[in-house]
Amino acid sequence: MNFTLDGKVLIQGITEPLGAIYAAKMKDYGTNVVAGVSPGYGGQTIYDIPVFDLVEPALSAVGTIDTTIIFVSPYLALDAAKEAIAAGIRQIILISGGIPPLDMVHLLRIAEQTQTTILGPNSLGIIVPGKWLLGTHPEEFYTPGAVGLIGCSGSLTSEIALELTQAGFGQSMAVCIGSDSIVGSSLPQWLQILDKDKNTKAVVVVGEIGDRNEQTLAEYIVEKMAKPVVAYIAGRHTPDFKHQDYLSDFIPSKPELKTDVDKKGRKITAFEHKKIPVAQRPSQIPDLLKKALKK
Repeated sequence: MNFTLDGKVLIQGITEPLGAIYAAKMKDYGTNVVAGVSPGYGGQTIYDIPVFDLVEPALSAVGTIDTTIIFVSPYLALDAAKEAIAAGIRQIILISGGIPPLDMVHLLRIAEQTQTTILGPNSLGIIVPGKWLLGTHPEEFYTPGAVGLIGCSGSLTSEIALELTQAGFGQSMAVCIGSDSIVGSSLPQWLQILDKDKNTKAVVVVGEIGDRNEQTLAEYIVEKMAKPVVAYIAGRHTPDFKHQDYLSDFIPSKPELKTDVDKKGRKITAFEHKKIPVAQRPSQIPDLLKKALKK
């Protein structure tokens, strides 16, 4: 999977409250935001960004667009994404959360057919500290550096970014893939990007206990990653009966990952079984990174 970070950016839903706020933040940060789309607001400008009623007129005015960032209502997100794909945009970041699962299934089928990369839904997007902000990451938590950061939960990803910054570990890139039950691009796909990134020397992965993809992710890290990886797995003390259902849970042929418990009742993750360093709490991540980078 490839992803162009420095290309032209469109914002769909630029007149939505969150869209308007982050349109200004992204542009101020250095992101090449060239246009916005919001039906009924065509011809206006927001923070010197021209607004169009539809995607096609925006492309006619500003040329080819690499990435669209979608802030519209979750029930309108599918139509917005389909409009972008029809216009030839092949990178979509879904900030909107709560998109109906069947809408996401439909969108991902179209994305596969058109080779479109989908990040999200319910994502903070991507930030390359000091260069580009594509989404809603709190930029004050980040500083340029050499640690890649990938997570599902926006709040956890931001918290760990701040922890890294305060410990003197800057970030090369941070990606939030989204925390809805059905998302587009996966953690292994972004791990692959960071493994090839010349500015990244180590990676921090933020996951959740009980994730059915945990075993696959741990195996990918051991077998494919050339750079050191440190993990933080949230939810170690969550009662066993509390579990978020994912689409993969209902596939009968998929083997179930059973989390082991040691004598102290501590949950043992697939990462620990594969000897991947796992922090018990966010404050331990910097020390684990130091050890990993020395090896």
